[in-house]
Amino acid sequence: MNTQRWKRSFFTIWAGQAISLITSAALQMAIIWYLTDTTGSAMVLAIATMVGFLPQAILGTMIGVLVDRWNRKLVMIGADLMVAAAGVALAVVALTIELPIWVVMLVLLIRSIGTAFHTPALSAVTPLLVPEDQLTKCAGYSQSVQSASYIISPAIGAFLYATWELNAIILIDVLGALIACTTVAVVTIPNQKLQAESATSNFFEEVKDGYRVLRESKGLFALLWIGALYAFVFMPINALFPLMSMSYFKGTATHASIVEIAFAVGMLVGGLLLGAWGGFKNRALSIVFSISLMGSALFISGLLPINGYLVFVLCSVLMGLSSPFYNGVQMALIQEKIQPEYLGRVFGLLGSLVSFAMPIGLIVSGIFADRVGINMWFLLSGVVIIGIAILCASLPSIRELDKKAERD
Repeated sequence: MNTQRWKRSFFTIWAGQAISLITSAALQMAIIWYLTDTTGSAMVLAIATMVGFLPQAILGTMIGVLVDRWNRKLVMIGADLMVAAAGVALAVVALTIELPIWVVMLVLLIRSIGTAFHTPALSAVTPLLVPEDQLTKCAGYSQSVQSASYIISPAIGAFLYATWELNAIILIDVLGALIACTTVAVVTIPNQKLQAESATSNFFEEVKDGYRVLRESKGLFALLWIGALYAFVFMPINALFPLMSMSYFKGTATHASIVEIAFAVGMLVGGLLLGAWGGFKNRALSIVFSISLMGSALFISGLLPINGYLVFVLCSVLMGLSSPFYNGVQMALIQEKIQPEYLGRVFGLLGSLVSFAMPIGLIVSGIFADRVGINMWFLLSGVVIIGIAILCASLPSIRELDKKAERD
């Protein structure tokens, strides 16, 4: 594969994705502030959050089948056009009448469905463009783009919401989606090999095929369930960062924002480091390192006194730094070891499992964090995550993940 060609294709697509991610996240923030200003209801905000991840949780595995059946380039373009069309509809409604909450929720749902198609399609397209030995580095760069959007988007969203009407922000997001469509359209993406029987096979049998091919790789299958457990423990912590900053350390909203930015900066640095270095030679060691660093940073955070805010900021940087060495490396291993025609289903299954683990973890943390104290919840979560790292390191199937898999 020509080096310049694959680099040009990969970075062209991700340039469009970067713009789309930033405009989309800025709009999401603006919508949250709009709902807060107009309703002041925690229930409305909770429903908006649920609408954001439920399509991936419920439909992810089935969407994965369609991603594997259809042309992935067209799936990505179609998903972006769906998001753009929903934005245009929302802008038109906002121009004509006072925006009903149900319309906002419907648009959030449509956007979420579009993302549920786009995310596994993009992950499944990458190994069609990128040489196998560059997948881990490219995953690092992809993580960097996402983390940069986390840093930039809240500031952009806050500025635009304070100075512009919501419908103008919506139209900027529509423009971002159209730019992403264009960058995908101009890149030549090889068609994935399709199963010969796909036109006549049973849809739900194809859904199960995603689970089956993962099951055949003992290391990836173990990593799937470790990832679900990891998400169950860490995702609630991610939502509890503001409480740690404001309730335990007695800070303000500014202190909470600094911690969020510190995490995103750490994630950006981690992604760039992974992109330049590629991680440890044995990538299973990169995963164990990532989980161990996350658990240690959480454990130290839970031990801090109430005047230890600055150390908490440093711990947040380390948590963010660890993230690409788990997410990016796991993605690269799946892209390398799973046959391309199954990748949509596998990534759909992975997304569903993580999406289901997150709300369950939030419920558990909500019940117990108030009782034991937010700092103790961080400490206990750190202990559990360190235990997950030890479990990950002790499983032979994970330690041997970097052995070349034989493909049929």
